[in-house]
Amino acid sequence: MALSREGLIEAVSAQMPAKRWKHTQGVMESAVVLAEKYGADPVKADIAAILHDVAKYWPVAEMEAVIRDNGLNIELLHHDKQLWHSEVGAFVAERDYGVSDSEIINAIRWHTSGRVGMSLLDKVVCLADYIEPGRDFPGVEYIREQAQRSLEEGLIAGFDSTISLLLSQRRVIYPLTVLSRNDLIAQL
Repeated sequence: MALSREGLIEAVSAQMPAKRWKHTQGVMESAVVLAEKYGADPVKADIAAILHDVAKYWPVAEMEAVIRDNGLNIELLHHDKQLWHSEVGAFVAERDYGVSDSEIINAIRWHTSGRVGMSLLDKVVCLADYIEPGRDFPGVEYIREQAQRSLEEGLIAGFDSTISLLLSQRRVIYPLTVLSRNDLIAQL
């Protein structure tokens, strides 16, 4: 049985530091605004936003165990640990919180990397995570400006920012992020 919105808020906020919960609240707010602007379901956007970082503060070993023990995307284990929480979060949203809507599950799963063929809800939640009001990083204002033009333009700017940062740090880039960016460019 799915928890109520209030139940989800209570359960999720208890699993993270106050600063991360403030971020989650910003994503909730931004996701609803983007959903209303671009025609996605604002209720689904809100629920996905509440849950998007549910596993963010789980111990790495626990996230790894969930991925391995439940046949999730093993390839993630060869990439940055920052990617793991979205896969684990999608799984626990269903298992622990009773979320059965595949659109919501997918929006949680793909909010960090994107994917080829992102749904409208995927785009909304991923972009909301980039532009929520508490975000403060070089280029965020440009991403916010692009988000006013289109979801695709906003996400391209967001992925460009992430890829540029990873390049500047000589870090591995998750291939799906590049494929997601290229797919968005092709859509335009």
